[in-house]
Amino acid sequence: MLTKINYNGKLPERITARRETGDVSAAVRAIIADVKARGDAAVIEYTKKFDGFGLSKDNYLVSEAEFDAAFKAVKKSEIKALEKAKKAIVAYNEKIKRKDMLFGPEGMKTGYVCRPMDRVGLYVPGGKAAYPSSVLMCALPAVVAGVREIIICTPAPLGAAVNPLTLVAASLCGVTKVFRIGGAQAVAAMAYGTETVPKADLVTGPGNIYVATAKKEVFGAAGIDMVAGPSEIAVIADGTAEPRFIAADLLSQAEHDELAMSVLITPDERLTDKVNAEIEKQIKLLPKQKIAEASVKAYGTAVICRDLKEAAAVSNLLAPEHLELCVKDPDALLPLITNAGAVFMGHYSPEALGDYAAGPNHVLPTNGSARFFSALSVETYLKKISVIKYDKAGLKKKAAAIVTLAENEGLRAHAESVNIRMK
Repeated sequence: MLTKINYNGKLPERITARRETGDVSAAVRAIIADVKARGDAAVIEYTKKFDGFGLSKDNYLVSEAEFDAAFKAVKKSEIKALEKAKKAIVAYNEKIKRKDMLFGPEGMKTGYVCRPMDRVGLYVPGGKAAYPSSVLMCALPAVVAGVREIIICTPAPLGAAVNPLTLVAASLCGVTKVFRIGGAQAVAAMAYGTETVPKADLVTGPGNIYVATAKKEVFGAAGIDMVAGPSEIAVIADGTAEPRFIAADLLSQAEHDELAMSVLITPDERLTDKVNAEIEKQIKLLPKQKIAEASVKAYGTAVICRDLKEAAAVSNLLAPEHLELCVKDPDALLPLITNAGAVFMGHYSPEALGDYAAGPNHVLPTNGSARFFSALSVETYLKKISVIKYDKAGLKKKAAAIVTLAENEGLRAHAESVNIRMK
């Protein structure tokens, strides 16, 4: 169960080393270089090698007939659930979408305009598990942004069909191009383009260590949203917290992956014992019990703090992907939180709410990168282009400063481009 530690200014490597799994960069770089050089031929070879699936021109792209069959294969209740989640995601992103701005006195205007990317590529996991919700989370912000074309790559292991609900989710988002490829080869195909897969301006979406490393390696050829690793959750809790709730929330991440991390941060040591007892009960009921057990054993941790202020400091050091504030007054604690992918407030805002139906994204920074990355959103798919609009009188007010700085840097033509306008 959770390994208990008393916080003394340091955190153990088991949670700060961020689940090092060995360097796969060399292998990923080789795959990317091969796809860049040989296009479809390389993608086909790697798909056969890693997924056991033979690609051809006939099955590379998911057909219209497969989309139709997918709608027949899923339950109406599942479609309704996707539609409900879609509504919340669209509403949230419409609300936060940045608007064009131009400000300043007449003759000296500055500001920006927002423009969507032209084509984006979404990676949707389909190996250990399929995540139709990730289609909504990645595609709908792009739709709200106004992206012209959205493509999806998702693996079909061992020749299996693409998950029907994944295709239904894609269709609900208006995505018609879904390629049955995964891994580093899929990221490379979207970043560089092949004969079949069009080159994307941006590659987004979660994936395993090969996908995450590939995104890091192709950055520059295409933009990326973030480098996301295994899932993680931290729960700050006080004596008002319900042990059953906390245990369930910690296990909600542990069942994802053996490398997932679940951390309880609390000034109440008795609560830790109660949560551990609940984990022992609940973990036995999980279909993915072995995965959850491996995760909790390796990375499950309870950090005992002096008070909630110190708990917030510990959480900020971790910069967790998901952070729950299961305390009496979460609003009072929130100002102390500086690093987190998403914060869930109070006893009735479980992390699963954010995964599916609240509206904010579940594609979040991990491995401490919440210190400098934000959640995927409509902003991810927008470029903010600076706009400068001066008239002659406005330029005159800045001319001397511009000429002085330009000449100081030895850039005479810069200075003259202003002087010539003032003569």
